[in-house]
Amino acid sequence: MTSALVLAATPIGDARDASPRLLEELASADVVAAEDTRRLRRLTERLGVTVGGEIVSYHEHNEASRTPDLVQRIAAGARVLLVTDAGMPSVSDPGYRLVAACVAADLPVTCVPGPSAVLMALAVSGLPVDRFCFEGFLPRKAGDRARSLSALAAEPRTMVFFEAPHRLAATLTAMADALGADRPAAVCRELTKTYEEVRRGGLGELAGWAAEGVKGEITVVVAGLDPAALTAPDPEDVVPEILARAAAGERLKDVCRDLAASTGLSAKELYDRAVAAR
Repeated sequence: MTSALVLAATPIGDARDASPRLLEELASADVVAAEDTRRLRRLTERLGVTVGGEIVSYHEHNEASRTPDLVQRIAAGARVLLVTDAGMPSVSDPGYRLVAACVAADLPVTCVPGPSAVLMALAVSGLPVDRFCFEGFLPRKAGDRARSLSALAAEPRTMVFFEAPHRLAATLTAMADALGADRPAAVCRELTKTYEEVRRGGLGELAGWAAEGVKGEITVVVAGLDPAALTAPDPEDVVPEILARAAAGERLKDVCRDLAASTGLSAKELYDRAVAAR
């Protein structure tokens, strides 16, 4: 086994999805860096594999301090295996910092492919998958979330999001407001687990369903904007929204840029009209 950083995908629910290569790397790596060492031990028990090397923790609270040591070990000839609680490291999980540091040090980085909530949700969503983008978790604050979604209103690609179950209803409601209540979407819950569920429908319909309470790991897939729907509104019809958001505390130029991105209108024209209307 040659020295390298190895990113390894772990099961997102069903331990039987672990690949033979994952078992091999767990048994032979010099160091296994795990997001949660207790969860790693539970996984290896289910898989019937014994970790041969040293186990260290690597999570959002210590990755900055632990990265230099791991890079130094790889440079000295160690094979370091990085695993997170589920799925592929660095995809909304710890890992990017270590990958970037290894690349900067000209050290080899490879991966053991495997389970991915993003790709599985796309595959079962029933929405177009020829082009897509991954947006991860939206901001928790309502205003920041609304601005992020406004910037995505004209996105033509299918979009994939992660969300916590207790925030799902609020997020779907915000999506319906920003993208349209009829925008097709799918909520994928507990993928590969016993209570796996995929709920499909318009964002408004899904928001109503989620209001009753949803449990489990959540991935949301939302259709991109149909190009046929890309008809720019009259700039004068947008001015009241600009003024309202500015009155609520947002910078006028920021609002104009946001709405220009979602409507296809000129940010300068919107700004000039808003100033005139004031």
